[in-house]
Amino acid sequence: MSDRQYANNRKAFHDYHILEKFEAGLVLTGTEVKSVRAGRISLREAYGRIEHREGWLVGAHIAPYEQGNIHNHEPVHPRKLLLHRDQIGYLASKVKEGGVTLVPLRVYDRNGHVKVELGLARGKKQWDKREALATREAKREIERAVKEFSRA
Repeated sequence: MSDRQYANNRKAFHDYHILEKFEAGLVLTGTEVKSVRAGRISLREAYGRIEHREGWLVGAHIAPYEQGNIHNHEPVHPRKLLLHRDQIGYLASKVKEGGVTLVPLRVYDRNGHVKVELGLARGKKQWDKREALATREAKREIERAVKEFSRA
């Protein structure tokens, strides 16, 4: 089975410098899994938190499952992350140092299990964001010019 991507947090790459990436499992109920597999998940406001030697995904919105019954899940609530003990300790120390945060980058399926890719991230300054936009725009202009030149 190949990895199937359910959600991608493109805004994270715009707002943060991603220093390291980690893969974590996600503890979900049955209706949450079905809703995620239908692609009804948003990571826009989500972030990771380490507290009491456990990892948590906070603020992720998983829409209620349409065919669910009265036992359907709450759309937004903290969800436990499955990480190794040494990873939790490492992430907790990095976040405690300050200046970095845990940002979910994408949610995907790996061998039938829903996984989340977390990034240890440092926030970009406004000028960093403008610089990234300018370089991306310049790259597009060059590609257009090369394409036009090759046609002629």
